[in-house]
Amino acid sequence: MKNKTGSPAESRYPHAYRKDRRPVMVASAAAVGVGLAGGLATEIGPWYVSLRKPSWQPPNWLFAPAWTIIFALTAAAAVRTWRATPDPAGRRGLLAAFATNGALNIAWSVLFFRLRRPDWALAEVVALWLSILGLIVSCGRRSRLAGWMLSPYLAWVTFASALNLKIVQLNRPFGR
Repeated sequence: MKNKTGSPAESRYPHAYRKDRRPVMVASAAAVGVGLAGGLATEIGPWYVSLRKPSWQPPNWLFAPAWTIIFALTAAAAVRTWRATPDPAGRRGLLAAFATNGALNIAWSVLFFRLRRPDWALAEVVALWLSILGLIVSCGRRSRLAGWMLSPYLAWVTFASALNLKIVQLNRPFGR
């Protein structure tokens, strides 16, 4: 059974090939919003510069391009999963999972940079990491590619968690 274009994939997943661009616009706006909020919360000022950091920390300039790629892949995964999820309840769950993840992503930057509490950020990053894993599983069930698109996010946050841990170890106690 083939549709007008003759693509077997389109026949199996017609909802994934609609011309509706709203999911793309919403996912893109959400990714930009989360990135912007997290970026505004990130202050590379005297306090951060004075922290002792491990020798294996990447240069500061690398973080913005890494996050840009991660947010682009996350938005694309969200769109693919949305289009592969025709039922309203499934879509609500998907929106809730991505919203929770975005809030946790922003919260980490606020805790680490604004409140200057890398120790609290380290505790919070566990929830962020678990939310990414949940997204990978949930999205991967609907679109294997969407699940894989989120794996760089999990890898980066795993690395950032190790970096966060080392910064806490090198600089504690905080909150004095």
